[in-house]
Amino acid sequence: MERVQVQKTYKIFIGGQFPRTESGRYYELKDKKKNLIANICLSSRKDFKNAAVAARSAFSSWSEKIAFNRSQILYRIAEMLEGRKAQLIEELVLQGSTKKQAENEVLLGIDRLIYYSGWCDKFTQVYSSVNPVASSHFNFSVPEPTGVVAIVAPEESSLLGIISVIAPVIAGGNSCVVLASELKPLCAVTFSEILATSDLPSGVVNIITGKEEELISHMSGHMDVNAIIYCRKTKDAYKTICENASLNVKRTFLWINDWNKENAQSPQHIMDLQEIKTTWHPIEKIGTGGAKY
Repeated sequence: MERVQVQKTYKIFIGGQFPRTESGRYYELKDKKKNLIANICLSSRKDFKNAAVAARSAFSSWSEKIAFNRSQILYRIAEMLEGRKAQLIEELVLQGSTKKQAENEVLLGIDRLIYYSGWCDKFTQVYSSVNPVASSHFNFSVPEPTGVVAIVAPEESSLLGIISVIAPVIAGGNSCVVLASELKPLCAVTFSEILATSDLPSGVVNIITGKEEELISHMSGHMDVNAIIYCRKTKDAYKTICENASLNVKRTFLWINDWNKENAQSPQHIMDLQEIKTTWHPIEKIGTGGAKY
C-alpha cells in the first residue's frame, strides 16, 4: 500500500505551548493553483487575551535579565534558524516565493537576529545620558522597556517581516503578542517552534494566526497592552488602533518598510519601545574637601 504522508499541524503559540484556537475555527491556506497547503488556526479574542496574560507574566523576568544574556538568547535563536533553513525555504516556496527569494529571505532573517543580538548590550550606553543641572545633583537618563507590545506583522512577508519586528522588541526587554501574516503564516508558526526550543523564556513571544479585521480592535483596546506596532497599509485599521490606544494611552507605531533592505534594521526600532527614566541624585557638599554622595 502507498504510504500516506503525515501532514504538519500548524498551531498557535501561547506561553511556550502550542494550543489550537479555543474557538475551534480554522481557514484554508491555498497555493496559487488553489491546492490546499494547510489548515490554519483562526484565532479568537480569547486566544489574544490568553497570549497577553502570558506576555505580562513573562515581562518582569525577561526585562530584568542582564542585557548580555538577552544577546546570547537572540544569537541562539539565529543558530537554530540556521539549522532549519531547508524547512523554511520549502515553506516560503509553498507560499509563492522563488527558490532564490526564499533562500535570501531566510539568510536575511538569520542576519537580522544577529544584528539585534549585538545591540542588546549596547543601545543603553548609546542612548543614556548624564544631564547638566544647575543644582547640587547628578541627573541621568536611561531607557527602560515599555512592557507588553502587540504586533500586527507584515502581511506580505512570511518570515523576514515577523523577525524584523519581534527582534528589536525583545532585544529591549519587552514581551509581545504577534498576529502573523494571514496570507503567509507558515514560517511564523515554524519560527515559534524555534523559539520554543531555544533559551527564550515561555511567554516572551506569543504568536497567533487569524484575520486582522477580527482581532485589531481587541489588540488595540486591551488594557494590559502598553504599545502596539502596525506593519500593514490598511488606513482604517490604523485609525482604529489610534482611537482605541487612547483609552489607556498606548504608544502606537506604524512600521512600513521594505524588510529586505538594510535600513529596515536600526537601534531606533529598539528605542521606539523604550521609556526614558530620569533619576536625580543629590550631592552633599562638605566644606572644600569635595563632595559626599
